[in-house]
Amino acid sequence: MYDLLIENARICDGTGKPSFYGTVAVQDGLIAAVGKGNGEAATKKINADGLALAPGFIDPHTHYDAQVAWDPMVTCSSWHGITTVVMGNCGVGVAPVRPKARDIVMWDLVNVEAIPFEVMQRGIDWQWETHGQYLDVLQKRGLGINVASLAALTPLRHYVMGEESFERAATAEEVTAMQRLFRDAMQAGAFGFTSTILNNHIGYQGRPLACRNASRAELSALCQVLREEGRGAIELALTGTNIGSVADDEYDLLKFLVDESQRPVTFLALFNKPGKPDSYLNAVEKVKPILAWYKAVPQVTCRPLRIQFNMRNPFLFAIFTVWHGVFNKSAEEQLQIYGDPGFRKAFREEMDRRRIFAGQWGRMTIIDAKSPELQAHVASKKTVAQIARDQGKDPVDAFLDLAIADRLELLFDLQAFNFEPEGVKNLVSDPRFLIGLSDGGAHVDMLCDAGYATYLLGRWPI
Repeated sequence: MYDLLIENARICDGTGKPSFYGTVAVQDGLIAAVGKGNGEAATKKINADGLALAPGFIDPHTHYDAQVAWDPMVTCSSWHGITTVVMGNCGVGVAPVRPKARDIVMWDLVNVEAIPFEVMQRGIDWQWETHGQYLDVLQKRGLGINVASLAALTPLRHYVMGEESFERAATAEEVTAMQRLFRDAMQAGAFGFTSTILNNHIGYQGRPLACRNASRAELSALCQVLREEGRGAIELALTGTNIGSVADDEYDLLKFLVDESQRPVTFLALFNKPGKPDSYLNAVEKVKPILAWYKAVPQVTCRPLRIQFNMRNPFLFAIFTVWHGVFNKSAEEQLQIYGDPGFRKAFREEMDRRRIFAGQWGRMTIIDAKSPELQAHVASKKTVAQIARDQGKDPVDAFLDLAIADRLELLFDLQAFNFEPEGVKNLVSDPRFLIGLSDGGAHVDMLCDAGYATYLLGRWPI
């Protein structure tokens, strides 16, 4: 007799094969049998009535590094059947850190992951300096779910190089110091390292995130540690402005990390362009020589990428150099910049020169406004492109004028990528890809995809 039988469940067993309806038997707290069920006896029986029954999910892409200091339950990932989160992604984190660099590390997280500075100030008690000490603190405090910590390259560079990490590559002596620190982190329980080359990832004072200055010698030294340890992985924010493709230099870097580390490298991200549900195949073809679970593994999302934002946080425009001076400014300073004709002209010129973003005005609407005079735009559900045409304005002028009119409180909604079901289905059903990209713990004022696991089971039963 079993202790428990869960019957009539849609079983997703975690192996990748299609789900099936059946019974799971539990004995002494462990799964004893999985199958169709033949009326076995049990102390307790539960009729799942067709609900999904699955192992806990592992979320490979989160940014809970700061949040776990005050939230041991790691909400809201733990609400959605996620039993392990991987954090430290995209080259940003909170360890190692010298006391004088704590503000720098936090501002990096503000600018890259939109985690409020004031929240981190109040929530982090900084009982660590090294990565190993950070893991020890988390272990002693206790956590509601499992946490895997990747060593982020930006705080590693800050620790060794100070603020010069924003300006240059490391010297040979500094590379050796970083390698030693990373080896210590791995031996203390880190799961690998992370970095980014995305130009919209800017750090403290609007400067390029420090890990973007890392030389091949630095990366090679860290890869050597992984080879020596014979375990671990690398996460890399790789694909830039041209969604659905991988540039030559991006592929070269990816192959370099795969070859040097001899470990899996998961990279971000594969999306589909609007109206092109197979556009991701261009990127797949580019990385095909190294596409494998033990080499290069792209990450995808099962949810539409929908962003809600106001202009106090200009993260969405960090890809444009002209916007870097807007970060970490007061609201009054930002209002002045947004109203400056010179700033608008420079923005339009950079946007036209780089051929990015312009088409997204037609997918951006207004969903909330503080000013009563602007409520009509919320009710009309018109896009910024339509409002601009109605007002006889350039979209940039219409967009910034609207933001200023509501003193930067106006809430915009942007359907960015993956909002066409056919394209999403292609991504989540491809066995070569890793489903994740929840960004749990980050961008909480813009989106919350930490519940992707329950969304996946409900929307994409495969």
